[in-house]
This record gives sequence, structure tokens and C-alpha cells, in this order.
Amino acid sequence: MGYLNNQVITVDAILTKKGRELLAQNDGSFRITQFALADDEIDYTLYNPNNPSGSAYYGQAIENMPLLEAFPDESQIMKYKLATLPRGTAVLPVISLGLSVVSLKQGASLAITPETLNYLGNATAFETSGYAVTIADVRTMATFNGVGIQSTAATQQNTTSTTTLGTNVSSTVIGTQINLRATTVNTLFGSTSQLNTTLTVVGLDSGARITIPVNITKTSTT
Repeated sequence: MGYLNNQVITVDAILTKKGRELLAQNDGSFRITQFALADDEIDYTLYNPNNPSGSAYYGQAIENMPLLEAFPDESQIMKYKLATLPRGTAVLPVISLGLSVVSLKQGASLAITPETLNYLGNATAFETSGYAVTIADVRTMATFNGVGIQSTAATQQNTTSTTTLGTNVSSTVIGTQINLRATTVNTLFGSTSQLNTTLTVVGLDSGARITIPVNITKTSTT
């Protein structure tokens, strides 16, 4: 990882690990259909309306901040995407899952129903387009699917969600409810008694995002 020269306009385009994974499948699942903008590196507390040089310099410290070059870990880049919200919005929407960590024993099941707080003037709301939910290591799940959204995009995403033959890859599904069942495959644990990964939920209308840890505990010895 390095820094880009912020004195010139640079387009630094790379594929994330997920993008490389889809490209390697060579089955048509690699399709770039949308783009998003993010401001991960920006510290807005540096905006200084008291700059003695005048209003043209209020954002000088922000404009001089270094920019990171693109890097392929999609879980660590573009975490703070720009979103369009109604004028006068005082608080940003956030996602609530009703839990801060997913802890499952082998073979145990869990249904998660995300909610979006502070969205469109509502204290609590469910997003019309649903939620995109990514498990960082799909091997940890015997079942991982999304239900509740019947759009073409959701159906296509859920139909083509990643399966694995033993490789550590992520999988993304779309829905208003996400169903998980922990793996029963003992060999994944090796010499450890627990598998660890993450679950990332993104509101498809609000752009709100949350990532929580997932822990799978080994219970079987056969």
C-alpha cells in the first residue's frame, strides 16, 4: 500500500479479491454494472471556518491530505460510501442487527432481520431494495441465503451466490432476512476449536453499513 500524488488527478483502477474471484470463475458472473464513491481517507473535523486566510482556505487541510492507492481487500476499502439523503437530514442512517456478534455451534441455525435506523425520517425502517449481506468465508456456513426480495437483481445475486470446494472465498446474498446455518465439516477446524470470519450488511437504499464478527464453535469430534 502506498500514497497517491494528490497534486494530480489519478485514476487507480484494480480488481478486489472478490472481483478476481468472479473473473477467475469464467462463467459470466464478473459484470461491472454500477459504481460508487467513497471518502474513507477524509477527516472532516479538519475543516476550519476560522482559517485566517479566508473562506477559500477553510478546507485546505483536507485538500492536502494524502490519498491511499487502491488495494484489493474489499473489506478494508470503500467502507464509507457517499449516499444521497433528503436535504435537512440531521443524522446518518445506521443498520441494526439486534446483535453485535454471531456465535454459533456446529450445525446451529440463525435468522437475521436487519433494520435501518434514522432513515427517511423514521426511527426504524426496512429498506425497499433490501440488504446485501456478505460472509467473508463461505466455508463456515452450511446454509447462507437471503429471502424477502423478489427483484431481478436479488434473484440473480442469490442464484449465483458463491459456493466453494474448500477455498476461503466470500459470498453475498440479498434479502430482508438472512438465514445462516453453521458448517458441520470438522476438517475446517484443523487443530482449533473455533472458526472466525465476518458478516457485512449494507443497506441497498441508504448505503448504511455494518460489519460484525462471526464465531463458529466446534462441537463434534467425528
